[in-house]
Amino acid sequence: MDRRPSDRSPFDLAIVGAGLNGSLLALAAGETGLSTALVDRVPLSAMTEQEFDGRTTAIAYTSQRLFAALGLWDELAPNAEPIRDIRISDAGHDGRASPLFLHFDHREASDDPETAAPMGWIVENRFLRSALLRRLAGCPKVELVAPDEVVESERGPDRAGIVLKSGRRIATRLVASAEGRFGSTREDAGIGARSWSYDQIAIVLVAHHAEPHRGVAQEKFLPGGPFAILPMTDGPGGEHRSSIVWTERTSIARRLLELDAASFQTEFARRFGDHLGSVAPAGPRWSYPLRLVHAERYIDTRLVLVGDAAHGIHPIAGQGYNLGVRDIAALVEVMADAKRLGLDVGGADTLERYAQWRRADNLSMVAATDLLNRLFSNDIKPLRLVRDAGLAAVNRVPALRKFFVRHAMGLVGDLPKLIRGERP
Repeated sequence: MDRRPSDRSPFDLAIVGAGLNGSLLALAAGETGLSTALVDRVPLSAMTEQEFDGRTTAIAYTSQRLFAALGLWDELAPNAEPIRDIRISDAGHDGRASPLFLHFDHREASDDPETAAPMGWIVENRFLRSALLRRLAGCPKVELVAPDEVVESERGPDRAGIVLKSGRRIATRLVASAEGRFGSTREDAGIGARSWSYDQIAIVLVAHHAEPHRGVAQEKFLPGGPFAILPMTDGPGGEHRSSIVWTERTSIARRLLELDAASFQTEFARRFGDHLGSVAPAGPRWSYPLRLVHAERYIDTRLVLVGDAAHGIHPIAGQGYNLGVRDIAALVEVMADAKRLGLDVGGADTLERYAQWRRADNLSMVAATDLLNRLFSNDIKPLRLVRDAGLAAVNRVPALRKFFVRHAMGLVGDLPKLIRGERP
């Protein structure tokens, strides 16, 4: 292969994958003074098209503080719908929710209910991508390299490099994989992963409904998996909208996706219920097979994994992206600290600090989401009775509700500076 010479001055960080995690890592690193190259095989402009990704993302309260610290939130806020309450209930095949439920109110986590912040916000992925890419284009410390593809990586004790399909060689002190659950960088490094299929598919769509959602997110646990109703901003014509993440067994989901519009509407409305008046799907349906992937380790020589490349979890709690945001904040902080002290930003000590910082938080969320899905995605009557009783019991204890609300907001644990709304 005819290759251009390596860049003379190595980057501090070269990121493979410009999705939501990779783009945010590039911006956080660049805004902190770390020279960064961001590489993706897809033209970046294509990622902002509505057809590219029909999903929404739940931005937890602490993740929003990071977006604000990086100057992103003012642009995102008009398209971000606050989550003020969360209602969790069990349901049978008919879609009817149990009278026993668990209700979280955002005011429970605050000492002053009148000024309480929302638990989080729902934002369409296309708006997230657009805001990130606009800021990246104006960040002098970040070079965007797309479309291009990594065909080879070289990682040694003192320096690393990646070779691109175009022939360019990028020298760097650290390579970060933000490629998602099935990126090649982790496999090429010989990092194994615990992985299994949930035999479930998430059907994702937008629903229009007659009544306003009032900022309430709902999750009904159906026998095939959770049915999440997530509040969105009103549509351009004033339509009340919610984002739907409808999890079903793979065989059933495939049959549902093949239904004509009228038949699909019947099945969808039965599961959605009538609490928001008449309801109907609006626009296309997307589908995503669900699988757990957790890397055996997050680091290797001059290599670090972030986001789904390290831990791809079930969407049952809506916390997958927020785990990645905390990865990003921790990695940028340890790298910034190392650079400030004249240490190696991609050295073993720096990476080990990152891995130790993130391991417990990630492991606990991987285990919790896996257990919740296994516990609730079935129709075993004795177990349903126990689940309903457990939800009702927690609902009667304010201290427990406050504990879970704080977890959902990301307020528990050793938080990096960016997660606290500060620059590292």
